Amino acid sequence: MSSTFSTSAARNIFFGGTVFFLLVFLALTYNTEQQLPQRDQRQQLAANPQIAAGKRLWENNNCIGCHTLLGEGAYFAPELGNVYKRRGPEFIKAWIKAQPTGTPGRRQMPDFHLSDQELDDLVAFLKYASEINTSNWPPNIEG
Repeated sequence: MSSTFSTSAARNIFFGGTVFFLLVFLALTYNTEQQLPQRDQRQQLAANPQIAAGKRLWENNNCIGCHTLLGEGAYFAPELGNVYKRRGPEFIKAWIKAQPTGTPGRRQMPDFHLSDQELDDLVAFLKYASEINTSNWPPNIEG
């Protein structure tokens, strides 16, 4: 077998495969970049100041340090990409206000001392996140 498979043939296979998969990668990247603006509804962030304010709260309080949002973030606390659909706005506000619960043996969310307006902004951002087309991800409603 070594007489039919030379070093130059192996090099050609390597470089040919590298170029092929690089082209596949670039094509998939281009396809993703074309689809994202239609799926993530980014125009709502600029058009609705309440959603933008909620996003700033999310970032400033480092919520992603414990929670995941559409799969990005830490896995210390629940996925919040679909929490608006799962629980609704009033539950979300009540839950954040009730933290920390003091339940022994459970992980506790800190009290961020958010005002009612800030809670409304954060809920608007979570509602926005729940409306992003994720192609049915996460696969179950509980995240």
